[in-house]
Amino acid sequence: MRTTFDQASVRLYFLDDGGEGGSASTLFYGPLGEALEIAAQQPEEVQAGLYLATENDVVAFLDLTGG
Repeated sequence: MRTTFDQASVRLYFLDDGGEGGSASTLFYGPLGEALEIAAQQPEEVQAGLYLATENDVVAFLDLTGG
């Protein structure tokens, strides 16, 4: 993830890969630091489907945190 400072604007979303191609549900728009806190509070099965998107990158939450 190229943009990694704490106040970078991100979209935290859950990608549900079930059904007909799945769907993306936005959980939060705002600073990276706050998005990481929200993501860390989610159950493990939800964390596996969480992604953070900046204006130039998308990264899986667990890849970013080493989880």
